[in-house]
Amino acid sequence: MRKKVAIIAFDGITPFHLSVPCLVFGGPHAAHLYDVTVCAAEKGPMRTTAGFEIATSKSLRALDGADIVIMPTWHDDCRPSPPVLLQALRRAHARGSTIVGLCLGAFPVAEAGLVDGRTVATHWAFAAQLAERCPQVKVDEEVLYVDEGDVLTSAGAAASLDCSLYLLRKLQGADYANMVARRLLVAPHREGGQAQFINRPVPVTASDSRLAQVLDWVQYRLAEEHSLDALAERAAMSRRNFTRHFRQATGTSFKQWLLNQRLAHAQRMLETSDASIEAVAQAAGFGSALSLRQHFRAAFHSSPSAYRKLFDA
Repeated sequence: MRKKVAIIAFDGITPFHLSVPCLVFGGPHAAHLYDVTVCAAEKGPMRTTAGFEIATSKSLRALDGADIVIMPTWHDDCRPSPPVLLQALRRAHARGSTIVGLCLGAFPVAEAGLVDGRTVATHWAFAAQLAERCPQVKVDEEVLYVDEGDVLTSAGAAASLDCSLYLLRKLQGADYANMVARRLLVAPHREGGQAQFINRPVPVTASDSRLAQVLDWVQYRLAEEHSLDALAERAAMSRRNFTRHFRQATGTSFKQWLLNQRLAHAQRMLETSDASIEAVAQAAGFGSALSLRQHFRAAFHSSPSAYRKLFDA
């Protein structure tokens, strides 16, 4: 059965923000999985910041029965959300819908009280304003997105793609999310917070080609031990130069990058094979099932066995 996705538009919306969840969850590639509806509290044509108008015949009643409700952004002046919108978000959340607030869409979500006592992300330039308006939430301005289980929020425009692809990966698995990311010509994952993993990072400039070759070499040898000194030697660089180039290219440390790769490899094996947890741990380079379970729970708040059951279903 297809999941119902309701995306909320409003008068004065930015077209890009509206298009992000439509591209990720809509279109021919996802028609068999998701039923996407754009709805609004307003009636009639709605203006966009790009100068053209959009229209939808669906009211906020479209949130009734929606599995996923997405607030793709909010007004740049961060005006208070109208009661009719807040009530609709509360009703949907109470019924069990997953609520997603992308970019400034975190404002209505927080104002509705759906993340009281929890952490939210939003555009860094508006983080202080959200924290002041909703002191009952913790605003993290350093991450690309935050997953609180039933509520997800993201930082600015590009991070809306990161969050949407993350949710798609959570629902459909890594291979499907990576396929959609390739269609959109974006990276499946970017660093910026927990549970965000680069699949096959590509260095920023051509001068880092030696580094790219080393990273590709490591990708196929995740079960082996790797040291900075040995990899720097393979790249014909000093340890200091290798470390600097690595952080510039990937945005993280080698230790964290390697852990991310091993976790991503374990995810793929759990999704697509019936190998034992011990075998998965060995192949991904964790050494033991216990180590895999510890790192897996820290990253995903779940166990490898529970994760596998999602895809067995």
